[in-house]
Order: sequence, then structure tokens, then C-alpha cells
Amino acid sequence: MFGILDYAKLGAGVAAGILFYHVYAVAIGYPSAAREARAGYVLLAEKTAADARAAEMERQRNAAAQATEEHRKRLEAAQASEQAAKDTLETEIRTYELQLSEKNRACPVTAADRDWLLRH
Repeated sequence: MFGILDYAKLGAGVAAGILFYHVYAVAIGYPSAAREARAGYVLLAEKTAADARAAEMERQRNAAAQATEEHRKRLEAAQASEQAAKDTLETEIRTYELQLSEKNRACPVTAADRDWLLRH
């Protein structure tokens, strides 16, 4: 079968192969370590991207809420201004009608005229 010398040569070849692989792995980088590092990096990159997307969505939601609130305030102010203008116009019409009735004159403004004035 095999002699001791053959086993020694076989052992030396295995040792040389392991040494060669180690030198290659150190020079190039351990493939398993690189895979693990890339896997960790991919997870970290995905987490970072997900955090960035969540932060951007939160920022957009807050901006939309703020814009909606500002629009609501402007709408309320416009409605209040419109109501004040209507009230002022009603008061002016009543005052004018009162002045005419004190002079025993009729107001030529009809309800249709009055509605037209209120709309414009």
C-alpha cells in the first residue's frame, strides 16, 4: 500500500494547499467574510433607506397638515370677511330704507335687486 514517505508527501501537499489557500484568502479577502460583510451592509443600507423614506413621509405628512390648517384659517377669515360685508350691506340697506320711509318715500329696490346686490 502506502509507505510512510507517501503519507508524508500527502500531508505536505495538504499543508501546502491549506497554506496556499490562506495566502490567497488573505491577499484577496476571505470570501465568506466578504459575503457576511456585504450581507450586513445590505441590511444596514436597507434599514437606512427605510428610515429615510419614513422620515420623508413624516415630513410630507406634517407639511400637508400645516398647509391644510393654513387653508382652513384663510377660509374662515374669508368667510368672516364675507359675512361682515353682507352685514354691512344689510345695515346700509336698512338705513337707506329707514331714511326713505321717514320722508314718506318708497324704496325702488326690489327683492331681486337686493339679492343681486348681495351677490356682487
